[in-house]
Amino acid sequence: MAAALSLSGLFAFAQEPARIPDNSVNLMEFGAVADGITLNTDAFDKAIKALVKQGGGHLVVPEGLFLSGPIVLKDNIDLHLERGAFILFSPDKADFLVDGKVKPCISASKRHDVSISGDGIIDGNGEWWRAVKRGKVSDTEWADFQRMGGTVTEDGSLWYPFGLKHFADIADGFRAQEKMRTHLVRFTDCERVTVTGVTLQNSPKFHLVPQRCTDVIIEDVVVRCPWNAQNGDGIDLMSSRNVVVRGCLVDVGDDGICLKAGGGPKGVEDGPCKNVLIENNTVFHAHGGFVIGSEFSGGMQDIVVKHNTFSGTDTGLRFKSAPERGGKCSNIRISDIVMSDIRGEAIVFETSYANRAAGYEDAVAPESLAYMPEFCDIVINRVVCRDARIAVRAQGTLGMIHDIRVLNSVFFYTEKERMLDDPAMIFFRDCRFVTYP
Repeated sequence: MAAALSLSGLFAFAQEPARIPDNSVNLMEFGAVADGITLNTDAFDKAIKALVKQGGGHLVVPEGLFLSGPIVLKDNIDLHLERGAFILFSPDKADFLVDGKVKPCISASKRHDVSISGDGIIDGNGEWWRAVKRGKVSDTEWADFQRMGGTVTEDGSLWYPFGLKHFADIADGFRAQEKMRTHLVRFTDCERVTVTGVTLQNSPKFHLVPQRCTDVIIEDVVVRCPWNAQNGDGIDLMSSRNVVVRGCLVDVGDDGICLKAGGGPKGVEDGPCKNVLIENNTVFHAHGGFVIGSEFSGGMQDIVVKHNTFSGTDTGLRFKSAPERGGKCSNIRISDIVMSDIRGEAIVFETSYANRAAGYEDAVAPESLAYMPEFCDIVINRVVCRDARIAVRAQGTLGMIHDIRVLNSVFFYTEKERMLDDPAMIFFRDCRFVTYP
């Protein structure tokens, strides 16, 4: 039954969890072998088809290590991992090529009532997919990657998992193959999506991506990967509506909890991220604890972020975009945020963000004036931050950053209090800025 969710009078929406029938099957009934060697892709497929014939239900994955290729969920299906269950996705990229396209490790498209639940672990084996920057790893780690085979660029700055010793490539060159990296869990155009309890780790790219989905519940989920994992985003909500992200722990290589809404005309077509509640989450390493952007041409509407903790993130609250990627914000309310050990800024706005893939450090923001970012109608209240290098920075023009209020907050900074391209961008009231004497 739909539950009405009221957010302190700001807005309200009705939300339903995924509807899963009481039927259940055990993966072992379909020939699965939990030895970490046998590929269980067919066993997952057969079990899901058996549940479809029953009208849906729970696919129970018992304790054990199950190697698999892509898993595709259908209507009214819950993938349930018991304690001790471990799904490890194949290191062979060819296992994910379907009709010439790379499938996500777990996916559902144009489905309703899909769920992942339980106490187990889902691992994307991302080290077989991701480029590695030499400056982000130790000598020992660098040697470990080269023992896998692979390709090191001429200047020695990057290692690519191209030309590996034990697995064939799926593209003609390392740059082309880099662009084929897949997501760990991706839901596209789905209604009633629920992800609870599980640990998602070590994705080839982003970990959990609901795109153009409605009624999404992400609760008590652990998302983790190495701090230096290239493009290792945690939870990315893309043009989705009626979303709750609650009680999660995120420790990743790129943005922690991130909202996007497409770039350019396609973003406008997909629509906004709308009616989103993000509360009681903890983010350890990430480029940003809570992030909007960089692409959000579809807009951001009615977003509440409250009672979250960021410890060790590069930035705390991060708003990033650029021309050709931007859109408009409306009714964004952020409150009761605790931050500590922030490498860069506690709060940062940037409107000339350049999206740099590995190996493309010379990328620059576009000069077009289409789809300009407009960060506005944002209230940030009751932030306590200890040890940020810069308390608040806003880089851009007044027309792209305006009507921002920061209230009742305390910032202990180590280098700069405020760096604002225009003082009128952000209004401060009852804020304390403190540094060393």
